[in-house]
Amino acid sequence: MSHKISFGTDGWRGIIAKDFTFDNVKLVARAVAAYINEEGIGKRGIVIGRDNRFLAEEFAETVAREFNQQGIPVYMCCGATPTPVTAYAIKLHQAAGAVMLTASHNPPPYNGFKFIPETAGPALPHITKKIEENIAKLQAGEPCDIYGLIPPEGRYGNLVGEEIYAACSCTMEKPFDQYVEHIAKIIDLETIGKADLKIIIDPMYGAGIGYLEHILGNADAEVEVFHNQRDPLFGGTLPEPTGKSLEELKQRVITGKANLGLALDGDADRFGIIDANGEYITPNQFLPLLYYHLLAVKRWRGPVARTVATTHLLDRIANKYSQQVHESPVGFKYIGQNLLEKECILGGEESGGLSIKGHIPEKDGILAGLLAAEMVAHHGKGLTELLSQIYEEFGRLYSERLDIHTTPELKETILEQLKEFCPTELDGQKIVDKITLDGVKLVLADGAWVLIRPSGTEPLFRIYTEANSLEQKEKLQQEVKSLLKLS
Repeated sequence: MSHKISFGTDGWRGIIAKDFTFDNVKLVARAVAAYINEEGIGKRGIVIGRDNRFLAEEFAETVAREFNQQGIPVYMCCGATPTPVTAYAIKLHQAAGAVMLTASHNPPPYNGFKFIPETAGPALPHITKKIEENIAKLQAGEPCDIYGLIPPEGRYGNLVGEEIYAACSCTMEKPFDQYVEHIAKIIDLETIGKADLKIIIDPMYGAGIGYLEHILGNADAEVEVFHNQRDPLFGGTLPEPTGKSLEELKQRVITGKANLGLALDGDADRFGIIDANGEYITPNQFLPLLYYHLLAVKRWRGPVARTVATTHLLDRIANKYSQQVHESPVGFKYIGQNLLEKECILGGEESGGLSIKGHIPEKDGILAGLLAAEMVAHHGKGLTELLSQIYEEFGRLYSERLDIHTTPELKETILEQLKEFCPTELDGQKIVDKITLDGVKLVLADGAWVLIRPSGTEPLFRIYTEANSLEQKEKLQQEVKSLLKLS
């Protein structure tokens, strides 16, 4: 029986040699090629990028060969290339889209296949649904020509390695310089250069090696970088820039008396920030700081896009400046859609993804790190100090996510309960709104809220809580767990 291949929140991922095999990668590439040809844009070509994981080059060559067999020219990115840079290359070449081979922040045994459409932002569900339908047709052995596919024994079918570049319509390129030039138009590098900043960078052995250090170094910041060589094992950790994983960066910032520490995940689309005092700045803290900076310093005006799980401190800032907030389900694809369609000046999520007006509608950790440097340079203050000013003006909110594991049977029971779950109050506060965009979100009269969201793949529930005090946060967590009998 064929393994079911489905696209999750951000593409298809699997364990190398178990699920993520060359045969399955060929299958998915062929299905994406069919989608592009069905849309009538195949002749515009496809960009292929990849990260630093095991067999990355070989998987990229396999994908290039499959697209060429379907008559689609390929722009192959040289070396490991971040997801946002691969996405930017779509705009650069007016291509039909891109394939990014990455498992992002997943463990070393994983790899992934992400399709980025011509918008240069994540694929929306209606696109991934069509690709999944094509995969199912291929797995069922249906004739290829019924949906525009050239049979797999095309004239380049037996070529390997460098031969594909000689025989196929495949251009090797590195969109580094063009991306850097584009970023320089968005970031105030002159202010960064005048601020005499010292910045320490941890690209976590990933595809973002070389980007922040090049841009900031050219802006005359003092730069120190580590974990900047390829290691498919990521130093024995996950390439995920969280407070727990950035302990070495924290220590280097403190001992080196740096102004800032910046980290990137495996494909450089997520960010991690350490302030001068060694404090980890969470995405839920950085996003309000950035929105305020865009409004108050850059004098931009426009809505903000956030997911249901992201801080409402953004809402308070938007309210002061008479701007709208566009709330979406979890997944940057929905943020990207709002950036494209709603003229938002910022879109972000609590898991560490953001983009801004004038950039691509794809999350970009390089951009986020540069914006953090711009803010510190402009104000001459650390982010923690700037955050205190935000709290003084708008009030402080305390956010946390709990992951509650359960059994498959209990998960079904709780899912049934959630359909009707709407207590009249929590922690003595009246519930004023129930939002069911993605899970069940209950908003309290004092602005606190709780979101209960089931995992799509595991017997797991995520409880997101945002409250006005640590005590209220803990009470809300306990009350929800008790009401739903989640231990």
